[in-house]
Amino acid sequence: MKPLDPRLLRLSRTARGFIVAAAGTGVLRTLATIGIAWGIAASVTLGVDAVHRGVVPAALAQTLTILGAAFVVRAGAAWATDDLAARAAATVKSELRATVLARAAERGPSWLTTRSSAGFATTLGPGLDALDAYFGRYLPQLALTAIATPMLLVAIGLGDLTSGIIIVCALPVIPVFMILIGLATQSLQRRQSDALARLGGAFTEAVEGLATLKVFGRARRQVGRIATVTDQYRRGTLGVLRLSFVSGFALELAASLSVALVAVSIGIRLVDGSLGLGAAMFVLVLAPEAFAPVRQVGADFHAAQDGVEASAAVLDVLDDDTAPSAGPVGEPAADDLVLEGVTVRRPDVVIGPVDLRATPGTVIVLAGPSGSGKSSLLAAVRGVLPHDGTITVPGAAGSTITDRTTWADQRPRLVRGTIAENVALSATPDDDAVRSALRATGLGLDPRLPVGSDGSGLSGGQAQRVAVARALYRARRVGTPLVLLDEPTSALDAEAEAHVVAAVRRLAEDGAVVVVASHRPAVVAAGDVRVDLHSGGSVTVARADGARA
Repeated sequence: MKPLDPRLLRLSRTARGFIVAAAGTGVLRTLATIGIAWGIAASVTLGVDAVHRGVVPAALAQTLTILGAAFVVRAGAAWATDDLAARAAATVKSELRATVLARAAERGPSWLTTRSSAGFATTLGPGLDALDAYFGRYLPQLALTAIATPMLLVAIGLGDLTSGIIIVCALPVIPVFMILIGLATQSLQRRQSDALARLGGAFTEAVEGLATLKVFGRARRQVGRIATVTDQYRRGTLGVLRLSFVSGFALELAASLSVALVAVSIGIRLVDGSLGLGAAMFVLVLAPEAFAPVRQVGADFHAAQDGVEASAAVLDVLDDDTAPSAGPVGEPAADDLVLEGVTVRRPDVVIGPVDLRATPGTVIVLAGPSGSGKSSLLAAVRGVLPHDGTITVPGAAGSTITDRTTWADQRPRLVRGTIAENVALSATPDDDAVRSALRATGLGLDPRLPVGSDGSGLSGGQAQRVAVARALYRARRVGTPLVLLDEPTSALDAEAEAHVVAAVRRLAEDGAVVVVASHRPAVVAAGDVRVDLHSGGSVTVARADGARA
């Protein structure tokens, strides 16, 4: 396992800046440490001279002042490092989450289906939260070790060459222990990270299927299942803690023995007079400081293992090039929607080929029984499902499909907030535009009415019309030339359906190409082009007048 993944530095400017800042504060802390050692040695030497002579040297006050200033500088540098670490951790977590979510959106649902959604959420949530220890403790200590150790060795060597040689010979013992312990910890920590993902997956699956489990009287069994996974995670955590304590003891023991060697050597030479008191005190104070950074970086590495694993998992996601291609999407030809030989292949059926050209103002209806592939064909047009053939989406050249398209899923996917916030997908919606979109769907609810998660507090038909109003709001505000609606009236009565159908026709009259997947007769009758998807996967395209498109 790498102490510092270079991919993290390439991806995050904040991480690069933090390493530079941590190096700067590390230099300051090391100089202050050397100043403290010199101040202590000089103060002791001057104090001994004062006892022998009976007169307090004038330089003692100045030395104590410098010593106090060195302590203040060291404390200030340590505080600055902690503050920078906290800010860097928060910023890097936000950057990684935003980057991963953007990459997931680019790759689409077809890529997400190849991964565990619960594991993905666990990595982005509590997994990345472990970066607090990684940036707050490990990286600052790593930078300090890289800078402080050579500087301290030089300072000790200048004070007493013999002690410097002893420390140089003894210092490699600690990295050797760190490597051995790291090899033992790596597999254990990876298993622990996988256990956390399994725990998150088990809990998420239980919550998602809770209603079904209660209907069949199986909800209580999930308690035992989650308890088992939780106990496995608890045991694994205790194992990691035991190993961490043992590794800390081993590093402390190695450092203590090494410092003892230096102290014994200094004591012998101090007694025989070959080493002065000032040099002896200077080296004796600095010797533990020379071992401390290396020892501490090993301990902090184990404390930050969760963050290392989480960042590695996220970076692996970003480096994953196995996402299936959504098929070629051509440059816009005028304002038309063009499908040329489009075929969508599913495990159970092959849909297509589909060939059609739709000009602005056209309503295309995808009709067919449930499971015939209407939603799959819509997903291909959206660019999130692999397909053969070419799809040309209307809109400005160079813009993404997302910028050109408004889409409403057959599930409303409402979130906790007001109706207005769900329509506008913003905390500051345009009230007039929201009311207009709601009126277009025949929904007379107050936009300020609060809505619970997944639309709780609204009926199924009301939630569906809020989702349609959301599409109308975006299509009019952004001016997207393509609007895709998946079963927008499946939960509506005839009166409410008439409002939605009229709104669809108005969108087309305003110049958009509207594609609607529906099996409802009223919606099918409102289309200009009908695409019939048959159960075997074959497709028939015809205009409303009966002519083939």
